[in-house]
Amino acid sequence: MIVVTGGAGFIGSNLVRALNEAGREDVLVVDDIRRASKFVNLRSRRIRGYLDKDEFRALIRSRDGSLGDVQAVLHQGACTDTMERDEQFLADNNFRYSVDVLDWCTARRVPLVYASSAAVYGTGQRFVEEPDCEYPVNPYGHSKLAFDRHVRAARERFTAPVVGLRYFNVYGPGETHKERMASIIFHLHRQAAHGGVLRLFRGSGGYGDGAQQRDFVHVDDVVAVNLWCLGGKDLHGIYNVGTGTARSFNDVAAEVVRWHGGGRIEYIDFPPGLREGYQSFTRCDPAALRGAGYRAEFLGLERGIPRYLDVLGDGNARAAG
Repeated sequence: MIVVTGGAGFIGSNLVRALNEAGREDVLVVDDIRRASKFVNLRSRRIRGYLDKDEFRALIRSRDGSLGDVQAVLHQGACTDTMERDEQFLADNNFRYSVDVLDWCTARRVPLVYASSAAVYGTGQRFVEEPDCEYPVNPYGHSKLAFDRHVRAARERFTAPVVGLRYFNVYGPGETHKERMASIIFHLHRQAAHGGVLRLFRGSGGYGDGAQQRDFVHVDDVVAVNLWCLGGKDLHGIYNVGTGTARSFNDVAAEVVRWHGGGRIEYIDFPPGLREGYQSFTRCDPAALRGAGYRAEFLGLERGIPRYLDVLGDGNARAAG
């Protein structure tokens, strides 16, 4: 059996889909069952069952064996709101929860692949999996880096592969429930469909209006890397997951306008409190992942955005996008 925490969420539900497509139905989904809006993502999935995350944490803390024969854990469960300011909440959901999962996996010799984030790099210009590049600028980024540091410090006692994946800006089907934290592609699509005015932020960090650059990665590529990590490899470490190319928000808007056949861009001010810690530039350095043997190509915007908008546009329920 494979456990997917956060399995009703954006990336987690796409992992479950891919596991089903690979013939795996022995999947245990763990998530916060109070967030009913997410569970539409599972309506076409075939799973063994699901547990509320609090029940799951209680089981693994007690070292209870009732979970059965677990072959791997894909740990996506976390608070992903980069604007969250409750540091105690983040410490529990993003750090202590992950420590619980790691301790259980180590005790049972179960491989673990967990979600980290490019937020750990903050406003720096180098995006390499090294401590001197890691300067998060918000509590969310600090919570993710805290667990990465814990993993590094505990490596000598691992009994099975432990891999952290630092996701850059992920977009694709299954993110509707994320509301304001959904990708810019999702929001621009809605704006184009309801009035045709696409809103981007004014310039920041030395970049012009809408010219800030991010590494946008399609969720299908993120899923592919996760499953590759489970392919019997003796992997350990932390790896970036992104295309290796930075693209501007203007580029993203242009692709959305092209798909819709029209629309115009309007530039707006940052909301209070966001500009100060805003990442105006990110670009994945894929050297470590490529060095570990990952060879698949990543989707660029010109292929990835139409693929996503085709799902949003026809109401396809592949992942409740």
